[in-house]
Amino acid sequence: MDFNLFMGDIVESARNEITQAGFEELRKPEDVKESLSKSGTTLVMVNSTCGCAGGVARPAAASAIHYDKRPDQLVTVFAGQDREATELARQYFEGYEPSSPSFALLKDGQILKMVERHEIEGHSPVEVVNKLQDLFDQYCEEV
Repeated sequence: MDFNLFMGDIVESARNEITQAGFEELRKPEDVKESLSKSGTTLVMVNSTCGCAGGVARPAAASAIHYDKRPDQLVTVFAGQDREATELARQYFEGYEPSSPSFALLKDGQILKMVERHEIEGHSPVEVVNKLQDLFDQYCEEV
């Protein structure tokens, strides 16, 4: 099998999984600027093709948002795929090293907290859901 064809299927599947969960995909720098400049709270999922993204981060993202409190906006960038958009999004994550998969919670375009790869890899989806929902309790309004 052709490697690029194989990877294309994996990437497309990863994209579909997170957008079907309700996250808006930001594929271009302009998309990032527009979304992250909005007022309110925004959860950014930095997606990737690694096992902890598919086995933990994306399932946790899909589950965590079904909660009394949640961010006003749910968006995603794809590390290694939409490079310019991901690089720009990471500029908003001041004080944090690049990490994927990861989650960044912003308010009015300013970073509040991140759930980094080391808090995802080796953890269960339920543990990551709990971390995200703890952030929602601290920083988000009831829906």
